[in-house]
Amino acid sequence: MANCSGRLDDLLAFAVGGGVLSPGDLRFLLELERPEELRKLYAAAYRVKLDCIDNRVRLRGLIEISNICRKNCYYCGIRSGNTRVPRFRMTRREILDAARHAIDFHYGSVVLQGGERNDPAFADFIEETLREIKALPGGDLGITLSLGEQSEEVYRRWFEAGAHRYLLRIEASNPALYAKLHPSDHSYAERVAALRLLRGVGYQVGTGVMIGLPYQTVDDLVGDLEFFRELDVDMIGMGPYITHHDTPLGREFPTFGSDAERQLELGLKMIAAARLLLRNVNIASTTALQALAPDGRERGLLAGANVIMPNIGELAYRNGYLLYENKPGTDENAETARRNLENAIAGIGESIAYDEWGDSRHFAVRTGKKSRE
Repeated sequence: MANCSGRLDDLLAFAVGGGVLSPGDLRFLLELERPEELRKLYAAAYRVKLDCIDNRVRLRGLIEISNICRKNCYYCGIRSGNTRVPRFRMTRREILDAARHAIDFHYGSVVLQGGERNDPAFADFIEETLREIKALPGGDLGITLSLGEQSEEVYRRWFEAGAHRYLLRIEASNPALYAKLHPSDHSYAERVAALRLLRGVGYQVGTGVMIGLPYQTVDDLVGDLEFFRELDVDMIGMGPYITHHDTPLGREFPTFGSDAERQLELGLKMIAAARLLLRNVNIASTTALQALAPDGRERGLLAGANVIMPNIGELAYRNGYLLYENKPGTDENAETARRNLENAIAGIGESIAYDEWGDSRHFAVRTGKKSRE
């Protein structure tokens, strides 16, 4: 154990000092289990966060605009094949009302997230909604989109209408694992190509994976981290896999991931490893962490994350957007969520970057373009 401890100390010092971790180094970190070793890992990642960013949390007011989806992914509760979920689409007025919450709460940014559609009417609706959000009085909101695969033309239209960040999760960077999670008409190559299109248009580009999946190995997770590095992403949104009983994967593995603490720990290790490897990217502490432990999101911040996305959408639609089971916040209105989040963040000694876009510092370094802090 002494040799392991010595290797860990040396490796963490190397990473904190700016050394680039190898795949073997990443595997070693992801296989750590002893509590004292994990504390060292999280502390090192937090030190890098302080050195490369700061201890202020960037908030994104999350608006789940629709659960209508053309995709039929085997793990997702709003997959097109799930006939048990009531479908909804927020009106433009409802979306704008939610965006006004972000202005009133001084969040600085919003995320429009929804099921994947690529029909012309949807593209027009989003473009017009973006222009109206940008025109709202009282605040120039930053806008992130998470609306799936689109054409380059649509990505460009939305960018020109005011969106400047885009999150498109790959979910699994290993093509063989990706194939196990999706029907045959879902293309891994097209997903990766879409990420490259986004970068070409000029977005700050984010992606992410599910952690602790059936079939997934530690080497897959190492590959995910290497995928983030090779794609040179600006943002990461990843979280632990949690089952949904109305999905093929949930029915095949109904008790998989039932050890909540282990799933949470694996998620935290991935956050910490990503921070050590990628240093100045934005990393979200996701709601899935909170689903596994009441303080999961705060623990994510202490492991190196710097972004949280509180839900500011309509309460009436929350139960229709359950990507996984036991999703927290479905009965918590935007004001209550804000108050609870402020208290939780203050409780761990961090603060909130109010009225700021919270752009990725990595993007500014990568492109030489000035970003909005």
